Amino acid sequence: MRTSTTGRVGQYAALLAYLVFLAFPFLWLVSTAFKSPRELGSLHPTWIPRDPTLDNFRQAFDEQPLLRAAGNSLLAASAAAVIAVLIATPLAYVMARRRTRLAKAATGWVVVSQAFPLVLVIIPLFLVLKNLRLINSLAGLVLVYVVWALPFALWMLVGYVRAVPTELEEAAAVDGAGRLRTLVSVTAPLLAPGIVATALFAFITAWNEFFFALVLLKTADKQTLPVVLTHFIGAEGVADLGPLAAAAFLATLPSLIIFAIIQRWITGGMLAGAVKS
Repeated sequence: MRTSTTGRVGQYAALLAYLVFLAFPFLWLVSTAFKSPRELGSLHPTWIPRDPTLDNFRQAFDEQPLLRAAGNSLLAASAAAVIAVLIATPLAYVMARRRTRLAKAATGWVVVSQAFPLVLVIIPLFLVLKNLRLINSLAGLVLVYVVWALPFALWMLVGYVRAVPTELEEAAAVDGAGRLRTLVSVTAPLLAPGIVATALFAFITAWNEFFFALVLLKTADKQTLPVVLTHFIGAEGVADLGPLAAAAFLATLPSLIIFAIIQRWITGGMLAGAVKS
């Protein structure tokens, strides 16, 4: 009993340390966003701003087109998440239900593709998009995000599909439903929590992505929010710390809000699916 209690305390302590490790950068970012220039230059920084100000936010919006960049990021991330899920859902169903050599090869490709660094694929992608005349366009960026998100989306959805009892599909087949009807009417509703979770991760990945957007987007009116954030750093590498922190704080809010809203729905959907099955 004592050993079990000690182990549980150790687990909670490790979890608390991990949460502190994750929360520290965000809390420091929020604190910096509300500090005055004088306090930012202080040799004795504090967690809570002594004289909170919104000047950093006003300056950030005055210096850079944050709203336009946020709109570009929102459009690219939303389109990529929706398209990736629409493509990955039927493919994941086939890979999970058909235990053929092709399905195993596809699963191996999904795992191996995650090991490729961005630098390795950017030149071929750039040449392909150049031939398609999609350089410096949000459509080309969405295409890249979809291709990059597909392996992870497939890997997630295959696990969700395998968790759906095959007896439900067999019962639907006995009632005369075909594969497509079974996928749409039986499997897809049970996969809803997994589909939403996959779309959420694809959205956040695209929303925070920087490297592809930096290389593929040339004009200021097409740039996404992560690229615009770099404009707060001067030519000599000196950052305009206050406005940069304010803009970065605003850039993190959509992901946090969407995750907080959808998390309850995902948990409720998982429990409902478990009861139904």
